[in-house]
Amino acid sequence: MLKKMLSAVAIVCLMAGLAFAEGKKNPVVVMETTLGNVKIELFEKEAPISVKNFLEYANSGFYNDTIFHRVIPGFMAQGGGFTADRKQKPTRAAIKNEAANGLKNDRGTLAMARTSAPDSATAQFFINVVDNNMLNRPSPDGAGYAVFGKVVDGMDVVDKIVSAKTHNVNMVFQNMPETPIFIKSVKSVKLVK
Repeated sequence: MLKKMLSAVAIVCLMAGLAFAEGKKNPVVVMETTLGNVKIELFEKEAPISVKNFLEYANSGFYNDTIFHRVIPGFMAQGGGFTADRKQKPTRAAIKNEAANGLKNDRGTLAMARTSAPDSATAQFFINVVDNNMLNRPSPDGAGYAVFGKVVDGMDVVDKIVSAKTHNVNMVFQNMPETPIFIKSVKSVKLVK
């Protein structure tokens, strides 16, 4: 009798563990900007390297007081690497490009910014404000840009960011908002299914 009870308990625990694993929830962060808050769901299963990287930067406070340094209406808003005085913050090592994860650079998605080298992304990211199919793998360079999250609330704030009046400071800083738009913080909030 005791053996049967222990077997039943083991089966129930195993099934509960499987149910928990299947119902794993995606991390969610809130990005507080000077124009309002943006709530973002991160796709941990599809982009584990990019999500881990982004959360490590966020949880360390790296993004605090960085700016959106490049905004282009009808394209995207890029930030996460520079201070208001255009100083680039030191980053950790670059990560592997996860653009083959099946996620598309559609309106509202976040993707890792990189150089022309596919595996060069560090801290910078961009938010697509339209469907940018040309950034999907295989984009013209064959690699694509890795999507790792999506705005679930606050796309109106992103639209405000991307519509800011811009100027070209030099060859590096083009389409830079004239009035700095700060990322005050990026904080984990809760899990969603």
